[in-house]
Amino acid sequence: MGYYLQAVVATHPPLSKLIGVTDDAHIVPLAQHLSLLPMTDALFDAVTIAGAPRPSGFRKLADCSTDGPVAYIEAEYFGGAGSQNAQVWDGRHVALGPLP
Repeated sequence: MGYYLQAVVATHPPLSKLIGVTDDAHIVPLAQHLSLLPMTDALFDAVTIAGAPRPSGFRKLADCSTDGPVAYIEAEYFGGAGSQNAQVWDGRHVALGPLP
């Protein structure tokens, strides 16, 4: 059994800036006034710099952090083995990470 997660977590204002970049982006409400935006292939292509390493290539996520902190999270596990990564931007600056 395994799972794969690739998403952006923030309050609604920063995430609403990302909704217009692709037709398949949908915000999912979470607790504590946070929301999750699953990272589809189209959204990933729209918010990254081609060829830049993850997560440092997420220039548009950094730009959205002027309205509040924005976190990129990813995790992939199968059969008990896997990896996870995260990075947080606030005010266009890296506030945390990248965390392996």
